Amino acid sequence: MSASRASVPLPKILVVDDESVSRQFVSTSLAGLCEIALASSGTEALEIIDREAPFDMVLSDVEMPEMTGHDLARLLRRHPKGMVVPFIFLTARVSEEDEKIGFNLGAADFIRKPISAQILVARVKTHLDLKQSRDRIRDYNLRLEERVAIRTRELSFTQDVTILSLASLAETRDNETGNHIRRTQAYVRHLGDVLAASGPYAESLDEETLILIEKSAPLHDIGKVGVPDAVLLKPGKLTDEEFEIIKLHTVHGQKALENAEGGAGTTSFLRYAKEIAYGHHEKWDGSGYPRGLAKEDIPLSARLMAVADVYDALITKRVYKPAFPHQKAVAIVLDGKGSHFDPLIVDAFIEALPLFQKTAAQFSDD
Repeated sequence: MSASRASVPLPKILVVDDESVSRQFVSTSLAGLCEIALASSGTEALEIIDREAPFDMVLSDVEMPEMTGHDLARLLRRHPKGMVVPFIFLTARVSEEDEKIGFNLGAADFIRKPISAQILVARVKTHLDLKQSRDRIRDYNLRLEERVAIRTRELSFTQDVTILSLASLAETRDNETGNHIRRTQAYVRHLGDVLAASGPYAESLDEETLILIEKSAPLHDIGKVGVPDAVLLKPGKLTDEEFEIIKLHTVHGQKALENAEGGAGTTSFLRYAKEIAYGHHEKWDGSGYPRGLAKEDIPLSARLMAVADVYDALITKRVYKPAFPHQKAVAIVLDGKGSHFDPLIVDAFIEALPLFQKTAAQFSDD
């Protein structure tokens, strides 16, 4: 036998029987196969488990004074040390009803008394092998889950970096917006959290959806990369023709994300990103662009971004306007309730105002 194999510890078995002759017979029969602990009662068995757990198997007589084997099995199923191990009953009575009770208690097997040493060893080895196999599968699954969790975190981090990089690329075309993407991302999450707490949108905004919308939000203006500098960076008022060109950033954004989707396959993340990029300038009354959608025909993610985007544009200095005070920006958003914005989202905006102000201060361009 190699040194590595010799170092493997023997499985631990607890034998519970009020008859000393029976305990010694089982211990002698299993000598060399496992490490044995002996208990003369259910109470002693529980004390040993508290002191020496974990065990790999419990062999217990059924008919014992004070605490039967059935009572012990019930207690072990709820034991804080997690005695989820093969439990084998040693009994002279194995009627159909006895078996039904035992299996309902989680018994793995029954060994009839008087015990045959050969049968005892065979049954114990079989159940120890099964437990070892289950333990290996459990350990493998735990390691696999850990690797998947690590990989998922890595992919999520990579996705976040990619999103912010793409969004920042668009923002570099318009250098006066500064931390706009960070602020609007936070605003969207604030609105979503309020709406998810109660009301008609609560079912639509579970945590997974909120995370995806929050991650997608920075890409709302990705289509600006398709707008000529002469129009995008114009310091003065845009002509009607130039404004039509600006409006196309919603279409450019949707097409860019559709191309990405074609390479990566359909994902929830890209779905929300497309909704936001294409629809965040639509208006509740149907007067927005690019399609003139109205009310619930506008995706919820885009309706959230509409409020976040307008509020941030109002409180931020741009080449064509000064930064408006917070109260004036709030008044303008309120004035757009039911015309520009979804009324329920404006209500959520009012509830979330302290968080909006905190975010605006945290990511200020000053």
